[in-house]
Order: sequence, then C-alpha cells, then structure tokens
Amino acid sequence: MSALATHVHIELWGVEPALLDDVNRLEAGLLQAARDAGVTILGSVKHHFTPHGASVVVLVAESHLSIHTWPEHGYAAADIMTCGETLPEKGVNSLITFMKPARHDVRQYTRGELQNP
Repeated sequence: MSALATHVHIELWGVEPALLDDVNRLEAGLLQAARDAGVTILGSVKHHFTPHGASVVVLVAESHLSIHTWPEHGYAAADIMTCGETLPEKGVNSLITFMKPARHDVRQYTRGELQNP
C-alpha cells in the first residue's frame, strides 16, 4: 500500500525557554529543517503570544512544517508533513539538533493511504 503523504509529529521537552519564546530563532530553525527535508519553501508566518509562547508555520509546496511552544513548560510541539520525493526524517533530525531538547518523541504516520484494486 502506498500513501499520499508522510506526517511526523515531534514532541520536545526540556528546551531552553528563551529559544521557545524567540519567534525569529524558531523561524530560522524551521526554515533550515525545511531546506534539509528537501522541500520547496513558499513562505512562513510567525506569531508571538503574550506573555510568552510562539507559533511558526512554514508553508511548502509539498505541505507544511509547524511548531508551537510553551516556554513556561520547556515544551514544543512540532510537525512536518510532506508528499512526493522528500526527506522528512532529515528535517526532523535538523529540528531536534536545533532545539536541543532534554527528551523528545517522534511519531510518523502515513496520510492518504492508497489501496490498489
């Protein structure tokens, strides 16, 4: 069975709170992960929450990358969804290296499984 896309969920604990609250650094890390995954970057959107926390989304031709942070808990939730000939695992490794978590969990799912008749 083949699938239309790969969707990877990444949970990151024990991340430096200052990084989790810095939308510009988070955007730079997510853009690098996109480049490492071999996807075509179309644009990005970032938002800093008051009093703390951030969300960054990178739209790519093959789907998206996103991260949402809770600095007060040292936690971030990220995901990378791609289709076609891409390397999502390289994007995951890039993001983990950038975030330097004390602990992380990665779960990969197939999306749009196709059944051959």
